[in-house]
Order: sequence, then C-alpha cells, then structure tokens
Amino acid sequence: MGTGPGLVEPFEARVREHLAQGRITFAPRHRVDALVTSGEPTGASAEASTVWSTRASTGVPSGQAVTGVRGTVLASDDAPRGVATNREPVGEFEFTAQAVLVTSGGIGGNHDLVRAAWPQRLGPPPGVMVAGVPAHVDGRMLGISAEAGARVVNADRMWHYVEGLRNWNPIWADHGIRILPGPSSLWLDATGARLPAPYYPGFDTLGTLRHLRATGYDHSWFVLTRRIIEKEFALSGSEQNPDLTGRDLRLIAGRLRGGAPAPVAAFLEHGEDFVVADTLGELVVGMNRLATGSGAPAISEPALRALIEARDRQLANPFGKDTQLTFVRGHRRSLGDRLLRTAPPHRLLDPANGPLIAVRLHVLTRKTLGGLETDLSGRCLRADGSAVPGLYAAGEVAGFGGGGMMGYSALEGTFLGGCLFSGRQAGRAIAAQL
Repeated sequence: MGTGPGLVEPFEARVREHLAQGRITFAPRHRVDALVTSGEPTGASAEASTVWSTRASTGVPSGQAVTGVRGTVLASDDAPRGVATNREPVGEFEFTAQAVLVTSGGIGGNHDLVRAAWPQRLGPPPGVMVAGVPAHVDGRMLGISAEAGARVVNADRMWHYVEGLRNWNPIWADHGIRILPGPSSLWLDATGARLPAPYYPGFDTLGTLRHLRATGYDHSWFVLTRRIIEKEFALSGSEQNPDLTGRDLRLIAGRLRGGAPAPVAAFLEHGEDFVVADTLGELVVGMNRLATGSGAPAISEPALRALIEARDRQLANPFGKDTQLTFVRGHRRSLGDRLLRTAPPHRLLDPANGPLIAVRLHVLTRKTLGGLETDLSGRCLRADGSAVPGLYAAGEVAGFGGGGMMGYSALEGTFLGGCLFSGRQAGRAIAAQL
C-alpha cells in the first residue's frame, strides 16, 4: 500500500546499504554533457531538440564502445525539491565504466520539446500546458545518447492528460496536478459544447485529447456539483494522497465519510481553476472571467442552461437515453464504485445538490512513449540495428522498453511495469557482461 515513496522505499534501502558499504558513489550536481568512447571524443554535447527525431547520429563508429561520461560540476545549491537550482559551473569531471545505463526519463518537463515532437494525429500542440513532471525531465540525455550513436525512435508517441489543474501550492514551475475523475462530471469544451461519447471523464485519455485539440482552444471544463466533487474527485501525486502515502488506515477510512477529501477541499478554496457558485448565472460569469485572454468565445448562460436541463430530464426514469448517465448507473452496480467513487445520479441544477462547481482543465504533460531503441537486454541500438557497445537504457528514456513497447495508445496503469522490467533486464545484462 502507498504511492510513489512507498514504491521507491525498498530500492532506496538497498541503495543506502550499498552506499554505506562503499559499493556505490553518489555524485549530485554532476551534469553529464557527453558520453566518452573508446575512440575519439564525440565532440560537443547535443541538445535533445536537435536530435529528437527518428534520425540517429553516427557519432560513434562501429566497434567503438561507450566507456564513461564527462560533464560539468555545478555549484552546490540547497534549494528544496522541484525548485530550479543554479547552473554555475565550478569544475569538470570524467567517470569511466564498463557500462553506462541511461535512465533519465522522457521530455515532459520541456514543453518546447513536447511541441516539437507533437504528432499531427493529435491536432495542433497546445500553446499553454501544465507540467506533470519536474523540469529535469527535459530529454537532454536523449540528445547526448544520440550523439554517441544511439537511435531515437517513435518520437511521436506520447501520453498527456486532459484533466490538469495548476497546483495552488506548486513544487516545481508550472506544476500540474491531474484529476482522477469519477464518471459524473459534465465535460464541456472551451466554447461550452458538451463532449460527445465516448469522451467522458475517465474513459479515453488520448481520444479526448485529440477531440479537444481539434477545437482550437487549450482548455476545457468540468461542470459538477458539491455531491459529485465530494464523491468522485481524487488527485494524482503523493502529496495529494496523504492517507495512502502515509499508510494511515484511519485517514483511508475517512474516504467513506461525507465531505470532500482535504486535498480536494484545499483546491476548492485556493485553486485558480475553480469556480463555485450558487446559481448557474454566477457560475458562467466566473467561467468567462477565468477564460479571459484564452481566445475562446464567452460561454452563453442560456445555452448552458438548456444543455444541463436536457441532461437532467433524462433522470426522470431509469430508461433515459443519456449515454453518460447510463454509464454512471453501470458504475454504481459495483460495490466499490458505489461506496467510494460514483455519486448517485442527480440533477445538476437542483439547489439541494449544490453549490455548482466549474473546473478549468489544462493539458498536463506526462509520459514519453518513444525514446532510445534497445534490444531485449536494454542495449542501445544504432540505425543499422547493431548495438552501441557499453551503452544501455531503461525506463521512460527508452519508451518504457525497446524504444516504444507501449505502442501509440498505451494502456493506463501499465507504465510502471515497463520501467521496472526494462531496468531489471538491463541490470541483468550488464551484470552478465561484467
């Protein structure tokens, strides 16, 4: 039980044990600028944006091996987690090794690089996004590895969420938090039009992203009630789930009680993307105020009222034709959903269920599904299919394995397994080589 810290805990314990035994050297503030090879130096380090394509560099001739890394020692900095640190160089370093394993993550923290790789099939890239990962997830090692001969493949495969919020208490710049929604919120595009089936909350992430990018605007809306937010809103991130992160059974049991969870209540009070109102007219005024400067037309209160009233009328009997409400009723046939995740169907405009709430949603950058092409042992491959001796990759920088084993659409909840498995494969292969 737990979140990210709980997952890392057993690995951290082993690393600390190896540190204490002198088997690992930990070198913070050492920025890798290039890979060292057994032949001539590869030259100046590359920025990822110049090589984030399917065209690989041929910087390391066939037969030469990667034998280490070189780079810059940066000045000490005690900034807290997520805050940008200084880039002041105070020295240089070079480490040699029998193998180099790249596990630097994807490109989600570098929005310019995300836009450069954005595929046409998802429509135009957003001008405004929030960051689901810290700035150090910048794709830099993709460029450096490509300069050493590794091939980058499937650059157009990516996974970004459409339910992003600006964190009212950010840890890093443009810090975004994802809503993990239940099925009941009414999803509108920036113009106030309801999203068609199957683009309902929690249904089809990339399909919804593609639909929303076709509207020409960077935001969308959830419209809901107090009853829905209390039952159906969860937030991603260890800080937003103190009960699971802290493995606190008493707090976890509190999810069965009424009222919004404390992290959700904090966003309601402080979050810039939330509008709370007693009447629909007041809600629309707040929505249009938030959307000022976005280029989207003002949402019409009469049009939105007609849309919601049409939806609410479908609750008159259990045989209504509203597809989303049919799915809501289906969710509630499961005991777990009925207790924890899905509010009873109700009229949005009934004051007894209020107040009304609107939530402005942003595209939240997250996962890179392409990357360094590898074989089944995690060895980085050149464009001709041969391995770059001494160079390995695992995790997101390798597209969670092989350079894109998830395909184009991927499957929510499977990314972690690719990180763990590709890391194990590479580790075993390196151990066998040594």
